[in-house]
Amino acid sequence: MIAFVNRTGFERAILTLGCAFAAACSAACAPHVPEPPTSMPGKPYISWVIMSGDSDNPDEDFVCQSDPLSDCVVPASRADARVFSDVHIYYHGAGAETRYVGTMHIGFFQGSPSAAKTQVDIAVKKNGSITNQSVAGIVTSTPGSYTIDFDQLATVDANKGQPIQDQIKVTVK
Repeated sequence: MIAFVNRTGFERAILTLGCAFAAACSAACAPHVPEPPTSMPGKPYISWVIMSGDSDNPDEDFVCQSDPLSDCVVPASRADARVFSDVHIYYHGAGAETRYVGTMHIGFFQGSPSAAKTQVDIAVKKNGSITNQSVAGIVTSTPGSYTIDFDQLATVDANKGQPIQDQIKVTVK
């Protein structure tokens, strides 16, 4: 907390402006949660954002997002410069409690295919709008076409589940 005690009017103004600027930058730099314009109330869905960077900040560069959808192109890791990527997944609620269970496989991460597979068991609380999950990893050094595969079942208020199967195409260059 910044203390305003024993500060001149000018010093208080500078501190206030500095704090406001920092808050604005933080809000502007945070990933935006994409929502499809055609989402139907009461229907569960996922959205996502892919970022890339280095080990200090895998969220440094925006790559792509689910809406508006654009080409997803991530730089390949090199021996002298590993590239990290952070995949942000947003699980949207459907009014009642919504549970997403299944797997997500991130194919462009370095390592074995089984290491790139993530088990998902996420609940969005009743009247909650969103719950997020982020998975970071090192991007492969092999250029080519890869995918992120979602194979999940979304259950709303313990009723019959709705399959959530999606595939994101990612190019590593």
